[in-house]
Amino acid sequence: MRRVEGHCRMPLQIFCTISFSGEDRHRSDGATGRGEEGADEFLYGQEEEEAEEEEQGTATDLAAFASGCTLHGVGHIFVEGGFGVRQALWALAFLLSLSMFLYQVADRIIYYLEYHHVTLLDEQDSAEMTFPAITFCNINRVRTSQLSQDDLLYIAPLVEYETWMEPGFPVAQPNPETFDEALNLHAFYSRTSHQLEDMLLSCSYRGIECSSEDFSVVFTRYGKCYTFNAGQDGKSPLITVKGGTGNGLEIMLDIQQDEYLPIWGETDETSFEAGIKVQIHSQDEPPLIDQLGFGVAPGFQTFVSCQEQRLIYLPPPWGDCKAITGDSEFFDTYSITACRIDCETRYLVENCNCRMVHMPGDAPYCTPEQYKECADPALDFLVEKDNDYCICEMPCNVTRYGKELSMVKIPSKASAKYLAKKYNKSEQYIGENILVLDIFFEALNYETIEQKKAYEVAGLLGDIGGQMGLFIGASILTVLELVDYVYEVIKHKLCRRGKCRKNHRRNNADQGVALSMDDVKRHNPCESIRGHPAGMTYAANILPHHSTRGTFEDFTC
Repeated sequence: MRRVEGHCRMPLQIFCTISFSGEDRHRSDGATGRGEEGADEFLYGQEEEEAEEEEQGTATDLAAFASGCTLHGVGHIFVEGGFGVRQALWALAFLLSLSMFLYQVADRIIYYLEYHHVTLLDEQDSAEMTFPAITFCNINRVRTSQLSQDDLLYIAPLVEYETWMEPGFPVAQPNPETFDEALNLHAFYSRTSHQLEDMLLSCSYRGIECSSEDFSVVFTRYGKCYTFNAGQDGKSPLITVKGGTGNGLEIMLDIQQDEYLPIWGETDETSFEAGIKVQIHSQDEPPLIDQLGFGVAPGFQTFVSCQEQRLIYLPPPWGDCKAITGDSEFFDTYSITACRIDCETRYLVENCNCRMVHMPGDAPYCTPEQYKECADPALDFLVEKDNDYCICEMPCNVTRYGKELSMVKIPSKASAKYLAKKYNKSEQYIGENILVLDIFFEALNYETIEQKKAYEVAGLLGDIGGQMGLFIGASILTVLELVDYVYEVIKHKLCRRGKCRKNHRRNNADQGVALSMDDVKRHNPCESIRGHPAGMTYAANILPHHSTRGTFEDFTC
Protein backbone atom coordinates (compact mmCIF):
# COMPACT_ATOMS: atom_id res chain seq x y z
CA MET A 1 0.00 0.00 0.00
CA ARG A 2 2.79 2.38 0.65
CA ARG A 3 4.31 1.74 -2.74
CA VAL A 4 1.06 2.50 -4.48
CA GLU A 5 0.71 5.62 -2.38
CA GLY A 6 4.09 6.79 -3.40
CA HIS A 7 3.31 6.39 -7.08
CA CYS A 8 0.07 8.35 -6.66
CA ARG A 9 2.06 11.53 -7.02
CA MET A 10 2.56 10.82 -10.72
CA PRO A 11 0.19 12.64 -13.15
CA LEU A 12 -2.24 9.79 -13.59
CA GLN A 13 -5.94 9.73 -14.56
CA ILE A 14 -8.25 6.92 -13.66
CA PHE A 15 -11.32 6.30 -15.87
CA CYS A 16 -14.02 4.32 -14.21
CA THR A 17 -17.72 3.84 -13.87
CA ILE A 18 -19.00 4.37 -10.35
CA SER A 19 -22.35 3.01 -9.27
CA PHE A 20 -23.97 4.03 -6.04
CA SER A 21 -26.48 1.76 -4.45
CA GLY A 22 -29.81 3.14 -3.27
CA GLU A 23 -28.90 2.10 0.27
CA ASP A 24 -25.72 4.26 0.24
CA ARG A 25 -27.45 7.23 -1.37
CA HIS A 26 -30.08 7.40 1.32
CA ARG A 27 -27.74 7.46 4.32
CA SER A 28 -28.24 10.63 6.28
CA ASP A 29 -25.51 10.48 8.96
CA GLY A 30 -21.92 9.44 9.27
CA ALA A 31 -18.78 10.56 7.52
CA THR A 32 -19.28 8.06 4.76
CA GLY A 33 -22.63 9.58 3.75
CA ARG A 34 -21.23 13.08 3.80
CA GLY A 35 -18.31 12.02 1.65
CA GLU A 36 -20.60 10.43 -0.93
CA GLU A 37 -22.66 13.61 -1.26
CA GLY A 38 -19.55 15.72 -1.81
CA ALA A 39 -18.20 13.35 -4.42
CA ASP A 40 -21.58 13.22 -6.15
CA GLU A 41 -21.72 17.00 -6.49
CA PHE A 42 -18.17 17.12 -7.72
CA LEU A 43 -18.65 14.45 -10.38
CA TYR A 44 -21.85 15.91 -11.74
CA GLY A 45 -20.47 19.41 -11.74
CA GLN A 46 -17.56 18.34 -13.91
CA GLU A 47 -19.86 16.39 -16.19
CA GLU A 48 -22.29 19.28 -16.70
CA GLU A 49 -19.56 21.74 -17.54
CA GLU A 50 -18.15 19.48 -20.23
CA ALA A 51 -21.60 18.62 -21.61
CA GLU A 52 -22.60 22.28 -21.71
CA GLU A 53 -19.45 23.25 -23.57
CA GLU A 54 -20.04 20.43 -26.06
CA GLU A 55 -23.68 21.43 -26.58
CA GLN A 56 -22.77 25.06 -27.04
CA GLY A 57 -20.19 24.20 -29.64
CA THR A 58 -22.64 21.99 -31.54
CA ALA A 59 -25.60 24.37 -31.47
CA THR A 60 -23.72 27.52 -32.40
CA ASP A 61 -21.28 26.12 -34.89
CA LEU A 62 -22.57 27.93 -38.00
CA ALA A 63 -19.85 26.51 -40.21
CA ALA A 64 -20.82 22.96 -39.30
CA PHE A 65 -24.47 23.73 -40.06
CA ALA A 66 -23.68 25.44 -43.35
CA SER A 67 -21.61 22.50 -44.56
CA GLY A 68 -24.59 20.18 -44.22
CA CYS A 69 -27.36 22.63 -45.26
CA THR A 70 -29.12 22.08 -48.61
CA LEU A 71 -29.24 25.84 -49.28
CA HIS A 72 -26.86 26.33 -52.19
CA GLY A 73 -23.81 28.53 -51.63
CA VAL A 74 -24.00 28.75 -47.83
CA GLY A 75 -21.44 25.98 -47.38
CA HIS A 76 -18.90 28.04 -49.36
CA ILE A 77 -19.45 31.19 -47.30
CA PHE A 78 -19.32 29.93 -43.70
CA VAL A 79 -16.21 27.80 -43.49
CA GLU A 80 -13.60 27.12 -40.82
CA GLY A 81 -10.48 29.17 -41.03
CA GLY A 82 -11.87 32.67 -41.43
CA PHE A 83 -13.49 34.81 -44.14
CA GLY A 84 -11.44 35.26 -47.30
CA VAL A 85 -11.79 36.51 -50.88
CA ARG A 86 -13.34 33.28 -52.05
CA GLN A 87 -15.95 33.43 -49.33
CA ALA A 88 -16.68 37.08 -50.17
CA LEU A 89 -17.32 36.23 -53.84
CA TRP A 90 -19.61 33.40 -52.85
CA ALA A 91 -21.44 35.71 -50.43
CA LEU A 92 -21.92 38.30 -53.21
CA ALA A 93 -23.28 35.68 -55.61
CA PHE A 94 -25.61 34.33 -52.94
CA LEU A 95 -26.96 37.80 -52.08
CA LEU A 96 -27.57 38.60 -55.76
CA SER A 97 -29.46 35.35 -56.24
CA LEU A 98 -31.44 35.91 -53.04
CA SER A 99 -32.35 39.43 -54.21
CA MET A 100 -33.59 38.16 -57.57
CA PHE A 101 -35.60 35.47 -55.82
CA LEU A 102 -37.26 37.94 -53.43
CA TYR A 103 -38.03 40.31 -56.33
CA GLN A 104 -39.75 37.55 -58.28
CA VAL A 105 -41.69 36.42 -55.21
CA ALA A 106 -42.90 39.98 -54.56
CA ASP A 107 -43.94 40.33 -58.21
CA ARG A 108 -45.94 37.09 -58.12
CA ILE A 109 -47.65 38.01 -54.86
CA ILE A 110 -48.62 41.44 -56.19
CA TYR A 111 -50.02 39.82 -59.34
CA TYR A 112 -52.01 37.34 -57.26
CA LEU A 113 -53.46 40.12 -55.09
CA GLU A 114 -54.76 41.87 -58.22
CA TYR A 115 -57.23 38.96 -58.59
CA HIS A 116 -57.36 38.67 -62.36
CA HIS A 117 -59.92 36.46 -64.08
CA VAL A 118 -60.45 35.03 -67.54
CA THR A 119 -63.72 34.30 -69.35
CA LEU A 120 -64.27 30.89 -70.92
CA LEU A 121 -66.84 30.30 -73.65
CA ASP A 122 -68.14 26.81 -74.32
CA GLU A 123 -71.10 25.11 -75.97
CA GLN A 124 -72.72 22.00 -74.53
CA ASP A 125 -75.18 19.62 -76.16
CA SER A 126 -78.21 18.35 -74.27
CA ALA A 127 -80.74 15.58 -74.89
CA GLU A 128 -83.57 17.78 -73.60
CA MET A 129 -83.94 21.35 -72.41
CA THR A 130 -86.36 23.30 -70.26
CA PHE A 131 -88.46 25.63 -72.34
CA PRO A 132 -88.35 29.25 -71.10
CA ALA A 133 -91.26 31.28 -69.77
CA ILE A 134 -92.90 33.54 -72.39
CA THR A 135 -94.62 36.70 -71.16
CA PHE A 136 -96.53 39.03 -73.47
CA CYS A 137 -98.65 42.15 -72.98
CA ASN A 138 -100.92 44.11 -75.27
CA ILE A 139 -99.41 47.57 -75.53
CA ASN A 140 -102.89 49.03 -74.98
CA ARG A 141 -103.84 48.83 -71.31
CA VAL A 142 -107.59 49.45 -71.32
CA ARG A 143 -110.38 48.42 -73.71
CA THR A 144 -112.77 51.18 -74.62
CA SER A 145 -115.72 48.80 -74.70
CA GLN A 146 -115.33 48.24 -70.94
CA LEU A 147 -115.23 51.90 -69.91
CA SER A 148 -118.24 53.58 -68.41
CA GLN A 149 -118.39 57.29 -67.77
CA ASP A 150 -117.38 56.74 -64.16
CA ASP A 151 -114.43 54.58 -65.26
CA LEU A 152 -113.31 57.26 -67.67
CA LEU A 153 -113.43 59.91 -64.98
CA TYR A 154 -111.57 57.60 -62.61
CA ILE A 155 -108.59 57.14 -64.95
CA ALA A 156 -108.72 60.70 -66.29
CA PRO A 157 -105.47 61.75 -64.51
CA LEU A 158 -103.64 58.82 -66.13
CA VAL A 159 -104.68 59.62 -69.69
CA GLU A 160 -105.09 63.42 -69.35
CA TYR A 161 -108.77 63.27 -70.13
CA GLU A 162 -110.84 66.31 -69.24
CA THR A 163 -114.58 66.33 -68.68
CA TRP A 164 -115.19 68.77 -71.51
CA MET A 165 -113.50 66.44 -74.02
CA GLU A 166 -115.36 64.08 -76.30
CA PRO A 167 -114.51 60.47 -75.50
CA GLY A 168 -114.33 59.51 -79.15
CA PHE A 169 -115.99 56.13 -78.54
CA PRO A 170 -119.32 54.93 -77.25
CA VAL A 171 -119.24 54.85 -73.45
CA ALA A 172 -120.40 51.59 -71.87
CA GLN A 173 -123.14 51.39 -69.37
CA PRO A 174 -122.15 50.80 -65.73
CA ASN A 175 -121.98 47.15 -64.79
CA PRO A 176 -124.09 46.40 -61.69
CA GLU A 177 -121.76 43.56 -60.78
CA THR A 178 -118.89 45.99 -60.26
CA PHE A 179 -120.67 48.37 -57.86
CA ASP A 180 -119.50 46.48 -54.79
CA GLU A 181 -115.88 46.05 -55.99
CA ALA A 182 -113.13 47.96 -54.23
CA LEU A 183 -112.14 50.87 -56.43
CA ASN A 184 -108.42 50.44 -57.11
CA LEU A 185 -106.33 50.20 -60.23
CA HIS A 186 -105.54 46.52 -59.78
CA ALA A 187 -109.21 45.58 -59.93
CA PHE A 188 -109.79 48.15 -62.65
CA TYR A 189 -107.11 46.72 -64.92
CA SER A 190 -108.27 43.16 -64.24
CA ARG A 191 -111.70 44.08 -65.54
CA THR A 192 -110.90 46.43 -68.41
CA SER A 193 -107.68 44.98 -69.89
CA HIS A 194 -107.56 42.77 -72.98
CA GLN A 195 -108.62 39.27 -72.02
CA LEU A 196 -106.60 36.34 -73.30
CA GLU A 197 -109.71 34.42 -74.27
CA ASP A 198 -110.57 37.21 -76.74
CA MET A 199 -107.04 37.70 -78.10
CA LEU A 200 -105.86 34.10 -78.46
CA LEU A 201 -106.98 32.71 -81.83
CA SER A 202 -104.76 29.60 -81.88
CA CYS A 203 -102.05 28.05 -79.75
CA SER A 204 -99.79 25.02 -80.04
CA TYR A 205 -96.70 23.76 -78.26
CA ARG A 206 -94.59 21.13 -80.06
CA GLY A 207 -97.55 20.53 -82.37
CA ILE A 208 -99.94 19.91 -79.47
CA GLU A 209 -102.87 22.30 -79.08
CA CYS A 210 -102.87 24.57 -76.03
CA SER A 211 -105.36 27.09 -74.65
CA SER A 212 -105.69 30.10 -72.38
CA GLU A 213 -105.62 27.76 -69.40
CA ASP A 214 -101.92 27.13 -70.08
CA PHE A 215 -101.20 30.81 -69.39
CA SER A 216 -101.03 32.57 -66.04
CA VAL A 217 -101.85 36.20 -65.29
CA VAL A 218 -99.10 38.62 -64.27
CA PHE A 219 -99.20 42.39 -63.84
CA THR A 220 -96.53 44.68 -65.28
CA ARG A 221 -96.24 48.37 -66.20
CA TYR A 222 -98.47 47.48 -69.17
CA GLY A 223 -101.23 46.30 -66.86
CA LYS A 224 -102.59 42.80 -67.19
CA CYS A 225 -100.23 40.42 -69.02
CA TYR A 226 -99.98 36.67 -69.59
CA THR A 227 -97.15 34.14 -69.13
CA PHE A 228 -96.85 30.77 -70.84
CA ASN A 229 -94.91 28.01 -69.02
CA ALA A 230 -94.57 30.02 -65.81
CA GLY A 231 -93.96 26.87 -63.74
CA GLN A 232 -96.43 28.02 -61.09
CA ASP A 233 -99.43 26.49 -59.33
CA GLY A 234 -97.72 23.13 -59.03
CA LYS A 235 -97.03 22.83 -62.77
CA SER A 236 -93.58 21.71 -63.85
CA PRO A 237 -91.81 23.68 -66.60
CA LEU A 238 -92.25 22.19 -70.06
CA ILE A 239 -89.47 20.24 -71.74
CA THR A 240 -88.46 20.29 -75.38
CA VAL A 241 -86.51 17.47 -77.02
CA LYS A 242 -85.98 18.95 -80.44
CA GLY A 243 -84.93 22.24 -81.94
CA GLY A 244 -86.27 24.21 -84.87
CA THR A 245 -89.60 25.64 -86.01
CA GLY A 246 -92.61 23.65 -84.88
CA ASN A 247 -90.88 22.41 -81.72
CA GLY A 248 -91.72 25.40 -79.56
CA LEU A 249 -94.62 27.76 -78.89
CA GLU A 250 -96.71 29.12 -81.75
CA ILE A 251 -99.62 31.50 -81.06
CA MET A 252 -101.89 33.60 -83.22
CA LEU A 253 -103.22 36.75 -81.54
CA ASP A 254 -105.78 39.41 -82.28
CA ILE A 255 -104.50 42.65 -80.74
CA GLN A 256 -107.95 44.32 -81.03
CA GLN A 257 -106.89 47.72 -82.29
CA ASP A 258 -110.51 48.87 -82.40
CA GLU A 259 -110.45 48.63 -78.57
CA TYR A 260 -107.43 50.93 -78.18
CA LEU A 261 -107.93 53.94 -75.99
CA PRO A 262 -107.76 57.33 -77.80
CA ILE A 263 -104.77 59.52 -77.06
CA TRP A 264 -105.75 62.75 -75.28
CA GLY A 265 -102.23 63.52 -74.09
CA GLU A 266 -98.78 62.01 -73.70
CA THR A 267 -98.41 60.16 -70.40
CA ASP A 268 -96.55 57.11 -69.12
CA GLU A 269 -99.78 55.11 -69.37
CA THR A 270 -100.41 55.77 -73.06
CA SER A 271 -98.51 54.70 -76.18
CA PHE A 272 -98.57 55.39 -79.89
CA GLU A 273 -97.75 51.83 -80.97
CA ALA A 274 -99.91 48.87 -81.82
CA GLY A 275 -98.90 45.31 -81.12
CA ILE A 276 -97.57 43.33 -78.18
CA LYS A 277 -94.45 43.36 -76.00
CA VAL A 278 -92.77 39.98 -75.39
CA GLN A 279 -90.11 38.86 -72.93
CA ILE A 280 -88.35 35.47 -72.83
CA HIS A 281 -87.07 34.69 -69.36
CA SER A 282 -86.47 31.85 -66.91
CA GLN A 283 -89.12 30.62 -64.51
CA ASP A 284 -87.14 31.95 -61.52
CA GLU A 285 -87.11 35.52 -62.82
CA PRO A 286 -90.12 37.88 -62.78
CA PRO A 287 -90.78 39.76 -66.03
CA LEU A 288 -89.61 43.33 -66.48
CA ILE A 289 -91.22 43.66 -69.84
CA ASP A 290 -91.31 47.45 -70.11
CA GLN A 291 -87.49 47.54 -70.06
CA LEU A 292 -86.44 44.12 -71.38
CA GLY A 293 -89.23 43.14 -73.76
CA PHE A 294 -89.19 43.28 -77.59
CA GLY A 295 -92.09 44.32 -79.79
CA VAL A 296 -94.09 42.22 -82.23
CA ALA A 297 -96.19 44.04 -84.82
CA PRO A 298 -99.51 42.98 -86.30
CA GLY A 299 -99.58 41.90 -89.93
CA PHE A 300 -96.43 39.77 -89.51
CA GLN A 301 -95.41 36.32 -88.44
CA THR A 302 -92.38 36.71 -86.19
CA PHE A 303 -89.91 33.86 -85.76
CA VAL A 304 -87.78 33.98 -82.62
CA SER A 305 -84.85 31.56 -82.55
CA CYS A 306 -83.48 31.17 -78.99
CA GLN A 307 -80.33 29.84 -77.44
CA GLU A 308 -79.98 29.35 -73.71
CA GLN A 309 -76.97 31.02 -72.16
CA ARG A 310 -75.71 30.07 -68.71
CA LEU A 311 -73.49 32.73 -67.19
CA ILE A 312 -71.29 31.94 -64.20
CA TYR A 313 -69.61 34.91 -62.54
CA LEU A 314 -67.00 35.06 -59.79
CA PRO A 315 -67.65 36.71 -56.41
CA PRO A 316 -65.34 39.42 -55.08
CA PRO A 317 -62.42 39.98 -55.18
CA TRP A 318 -62.17 38.28 -58.61
CA GLY A 319 -65.53 39.52 -59.88
CA ASP A 320 -68.58 41.55 -58.95
CA CYS A 321 -71.33 38.96 -58.54
CA LYS A 322 -73.41 38.47 -55.44
CA ALA A 323 -72.66 35.05 -53.99
CA ILE A 324 -75.34 35.16 -51.27
CA THR A 325 -78.85 36.13 -52.25
CA GLY A 326 -80.36 39.08 -50.51
CA ASP A 327 -83.19 38.80 -48.05
CA SER A 328 -86.23 39.84 -50.10
CA GLU A 329 -89.68 39.63 -48.63
CA PHE A 330 -91.23 39.38 -52.10
CA PHE A 331 -89.11 36.91 -54.13
CA ASP A 332 -87.57 33.56 -53.28
CA THR A 333 -84.80 33.65 -55.90
CA TYR A 334 -82.42 36.55 -56.34
CA SER A 335 -82.12 38.10 -59.78
CA ILE A 336 -81.45 41.57 -61.09
CA THR A 337 -85.09 41.90 -62.12
CA ALA A 338 -86.35 40.78 -58.71
CA CYS A 339 -83.93 43.15 -56.99
CA ARG A 340 -85.05 46.01 -59.22
CA ILE A 341 -88.76 45.46 -58.60
CA ASP A 342 -88.11 45.04 -54.88
CA CYS A 343 -86.15 48.28 -54.77
CA GLU A 344 -88.72 50.25 -56.81
CA THR A 345 -91.48 49.02 -54.53
CA ARG A 346 -89.67 50.18 -51.39
CA TYR A 347 -88.85 53.52 -53.04
CA LEU A 348 -92.47 54.26 -53.93
CA VAL A 349 -93.81 53.15 -50.56
CA GLU A 350 -91.30 55.45 -48.82
CA ASN A 351 -91.98 58.44 -51.06
CA CYS A 352 -95.61 58.04 -52.11
CA ASN A 353 -97.07 55.70 -49.46
CA CYS A 354 -98.49 53.45 -52.17
CA ARG A 355 -97.44 50.94 -54.83
CA MET A 356 -98.14 50.36 -58.49
CA VAL A 357 -100.29 47.47 -59.69
CA HIS A 358 -97.29 45.37 -60.75
CA MET A 359 -95.46 45.75 -57.45
CA PRO A 360 -95.64 43.06 -54.71
CA GLY A 361 -96.38 43.69 -51.05
CA ASP A 362 -99.33 44.74 -48.94
CA ALA A 363 -99.14 48.54 -49.28
CA PRO A 364 -102.26 50.18 -50.79
CA TYR A 365 -102.38 50.62 -54.56
CA CYS A 366 -101.75 54.10 -55.85
CA THR A 367 -104.76 56.04 -57.09
CA PRO A 368 -104.69 57.60 -60.57
CA GLU A 369 -103.96 60.97 -58.94
CA GLN A 370 -101.01 59.47 -57.05
CA TYR A 371 -99.79 57.89 -60.28
CA LYS A 372 -99.70 61.25 -61.99
CA GLU A 373 -98.40 63.38 -59.13
CA CYS A 374 -95.97 61.05 -57.38
CA ALA A 375 -95.55 57.46 -58.58
CA ASP A 376 -94.73 57.98 -62.27
CA PRO A 377 -92.33 60.94 -61.68
CA ALA A 378 -90.62 59.16 -58.78
CA LEU A 379 -90.17 55.94 -60.74
CA ASP A 380 -88.89 57.79 -63.81
CA PHE A 381 -86.39 59.63 -61.63
CA LEU A 382 -85.28 56.38 -60.02
CA VAL A 383 -84.82 54.59 -63.34
CA GLU A 384 -83.10 57.40 -65.21
CA LYS A 385 -81.12 59.41 -62.66
CA ASP A 386 -80.87 57.92 -59.19
CA ASN A 387 -78.32 55.13 -59.58
CA ASP A 388 -77.32 55.08 -55.92
CA TYR A 389 -80.60 53.99 -54.35
CA CYS A 390 -81.10 50.77 -56.29
CA ILE A 391 -77.79 48.93 -56.48
CA CYS A 392 -78.53 45.46 -57.78
CA GLU A 393 -75.48 43.25 -57.99
CA MET A 394 -75.11 40.57 -60.61
CA PRO A 395 -75.98 37.09 -59.31
CA CYS A 396 -73.25 34.48 -59.68
CA ASN A 397 -75.47 32.19 -61.79
CA VAL A 398 -77.63 33.69 -64.51
CA THR A 399 -79.74 32.07 -67.22
CA ARG A 400 -80.66 34.23 -70.16
CA TYR A 401 -81.80 33.63 -73.71
CA GLY A 402 -80.16 35.01 -76.79
CA LYS A 403 -82.59 35.51 -79.65
CA GLU A 404 -82.66 36.14 -83.38
CA LEU A 405 -85.80 37.56 -84.94
CA SER A 406 -87.11 37.27 -88.48
CA MET A 407 -90.50 38.23 -89.92
CA VAL A 408 -92.77 37.47 -92.84
CA LYS A 409 -95.96 39.27 -93.94
CA ILE A 410 -99.28 37.85 -92.84
CA PRO A 411 -101.81 37.40 -94.24
CA SER A 412 -100.86 36.82 -97.84
CA LYS A 413 -103.31 37.79 -100.52
CA ALA A 414 -104.18 34.13 -100.92
CA SER A 415 -104.95 33.62 -97.23
CA ALA A 416 -106.63 36.93 -96.39
CA LYS A 417 -110.11 35.85 -97.51
CA TYR A 418 -109.79 32.50 -95.76
CA LEU A 419 -108.77 34.05 -92.45
CA ALA A 420 -111.44 36.73 -92.72
CA LYS A 421 -114.07 34.05 -93.24
CA LYS A 422 -112.65 31.78 -90.49
CA TYR A 423 -112.64 34.48 -87.79
CA ASN A 424 -115.64 36.41 -89.14
CA LYS A 425 -113.60 39.57 -89.69
CA SER A 426 -112.86 41.77 -92.67
CA GLU A 427 -109.66 41.37 -94.67
CA GLN A 428 -108.58 44.83 -93.52
CA TYR A 429 -109.16 43.86 -89.88
CA ILE A 430 -107.06 40.70 -90.36
CA GLY A 431 -104.18 42.70 -91.82
CA GLU A 432 -104.28 45.30 -89.03
CA ASN A 433 -104.81 43.07 -86.00
CA ILE A 434 -103.56 39.53 -86.58
CA LEU A 435 -100.02 38.46 -85.68
CA VAL A 436 -98.29 35.11 -85.30
CA LEU A 437 -95.46 34.51 -82.83
CA ASP A 438 -93.27 31.42 -83.17
CA ILE A 439 -90.65 30.86 -80.43
CA PHE A 440 -88.31 27.85 -80.51
CA PHE A 441 -84.80 26.66 -79.70
CA GLU A 442 -82.36 26.88 -82.55
CA ALA A 443 -80.76 23.61 -81.40
CA LEU A 444 -80.64 21.48 -78.29
CA ASN A 445 -77.51 23.04 -76.89
CA TYR A 446 -76.65 25.79 -74.51
CA GLU A 447 -73.79 28.21 -74.22
CA THR A 448 -71.78 28.59 -71.05
CA ILE A 449 -69.93 31.80 -70.30
CA GLU A 450 -67.86 31.24 -67.19
CA GLN A 451 -65.41 33.40 -65.32
CA LYS A 452 -62.34 31.57 -63.99
CA LYS A 453 -59.58 32.68 -61.67
CA ALA A 454 -56.58 33.53 -63.81
CA TYR A 455 -54.08 32.91 -61.00
CA GLU A 456 -54.79 30.68 -58.02
CA VAL A 457 -52.86 29.72 -54.89
CA ALA A 458 -51.49 26.58 -56.54
CA GLY A 459 -50.01 28.67 -59.34
CA LEU A 460 -48.53 31.12 -56.85
CA LEU A 461 -46.86 28.34 -54.85
CA GLY A 462 -45.58 26.70 -58.04
CA ASP A 463 -44.02 29.96 -59.24
CA ILE A 464 -42.43 30.64 -55.85
CA GLY A 465 -41.06 27.07 -55.72
CA GLY A 466 -39.64 27.35 -59.22
CA GLN A 467 -37.94 30.68 -58.48
CA MET A 468 -36.64 29.30 -55.19
CA GLY A 469 -35.05 26.32 -56.90
CA LEU A 470 -33.65 28.41 -59.77
CA PHE A 471 -31.99 31.16 -57.75
CA ILE A 472 -31.03 29.65 -54.39
CA GLY A 473 -31.53 25.91 -54.90
CA ALA A 474 -33.86 25.62 -51.92
CA SER A 475 -37.09 23.79 -51.17
CA ILE A 476 -39.61 23.50 -48.37
CA LEU A 477 -37.29 21.08 -46.57
CA THR A 478 -34.52 23.68 -46.73
CA VAL A 479 -36.79 26.12 -44.95
CA LEU A 480 -37.43 23.47 -42.32
CA GLU A 481 -33.67 23.02 -41.87
CA LEU A 482 -33.28 26.75 -41.18
CA VAL A 483 -36.19 26.72 -38.75
CA ASP A 484 -34.74 23.70 -36.97
CA TYR A 485 -31.33 25.36 -36.63
CA VAL A 486 -32.83 28.55 -35.23
CA TYR A 487 -34.89 26.46 -32.83
CA GLU A 488 -31.80 24.64 -31.56
CA VAL A 489 -29.92 27.91 -30.98
CA ILE A 490 -32.82 29.47 -29.11
CA LYS A 491 -33.34 26.34 -27.05
CA HIS A 492 -29.65 26.30 -26.09
CA LYS A 493 -29.74 29.90 -24.89
CA LEU A 494 -32.94 29.39 -22.94
CA CYS A 495 -31.74 26.14 -21.34
CA ARG A 496 -28.22 27.28 -20.42
CA ARG A 497 -29.20 28.04 -16.80
CA GLY A 498 -32.73 26.79 -16.71
CA LYS A 499 -34.70 23.62 -16.37
CA CYS A 500 -32.70 21.69 -18.96
CA ARG A 501 -29.71 21.53 -16.57
CA LYS A 502 -31.69 19.68 -13.92
CA ASN A 503 -33.14 17.28 -16.48
CA HIS A 504 -29.67 16.62 -17.78
CA ARG A 505 -28.43 15.75 -14.26
CA ARG A 506 -31.25 13.26 -13.69
CA ASN A 507 -30.79 11.59 -17.06
CA ASN A 508 -27.05 11.02 -16.54
CA ALA A 509 -27.05 9.61 -12.99
CA ASP A 510 -25.29 6.37 -13.99
CA GLN A 511 -22.85 7.61 -16.65
CA GLY A 512 -19.07 7.30 -16.27
CA VAL A 513 -16.84 10.25 -15.31
CA ALA A 514 -13.15 11.03 -15.68
CA LEU A 515 -11.21 11.93 -12.52
CA SER A 516 -7.57 12.81 -12.17
CA MET A 517 -5.65 11.69 -9.07
CA ASP A 518 -5.41 15.31 -7.96
CA ASP A 519 -9.19 15.57 -8.07
CA VAL A 520 -9.44 12.45 -5.99
CA LYS A 521 -7.01 13.81 -3.44
CA ARG A 522 -8.74 17.17 -3.25
CA HIS A 523 -11.91 15.36 -2.48
CA ASN A 524 -10.01 13.53 0.36
CA PRO A 525 -12.53 10.93 1.41
CA CYS A 526 -9.91 8.80 3.19
CA GLU A 527 -10.24 10.50 6.55
CA SER A 528 -13.42 8.61 7.27
CA ILE A 529 -11.78 5.19 6.88
CA ARG A 530 -8.43 5.64 8.57
CA GLY A 531 -9.47 2.99 11.07
CA HIS A 532 -9.56 0.17 8.54
CA PRO A 533 -7.44 -2.85 9.49
CA ALA A 534 -3.90 -2.76 8.09
CA GLY A 535 -4.07 -6.20 6.69
CA MET A 536 -7.23 -5.60 4.76
CA THR A 537 -7.05 -6.62 1.09
CA TYR A 538 -9.31 -5.97 -1.88
CA ALA A 539 -10.65 -8.38 -4.40
CA ALA A 540 -9.08 -8.56 -7.83
CA ASN A 541 -12.33 -7.56 -9.55
CA ILE A 542 -12.81 -4.30 -7.66
CA LEU A 543 -12.84 -2.40 -11.01
CA PRO A 544 -15.25 -1.56 -12.45
CA HIS A 545 -17.73 -3.32 -10.11
CA HIS A 546 -17.05 -3.17 -6.36
CA SER A 547 -19.50 -5.61 -4.94
CA THR A 548 -18.00 -5.91 -1.47
CA ARG A 549 -18.28 -2.32 -0.23
CA GLY A 550 -19.50 -0.26 -3.16
CA THR A 551 -18.55 3.09 -1.63
CA PHE A 552 -16.59 5.88 -3.20
CA GLU A 553 -14.27 6.09 -0.22
CA ASP A 554 -13.22 2.43 -0.45
CA PHE A 555 -12.17 2.84 -4.06
CA THR A 556 -10.26 6.09 -3.82
CA CYS A 557 -8.31 5.10 -0.80
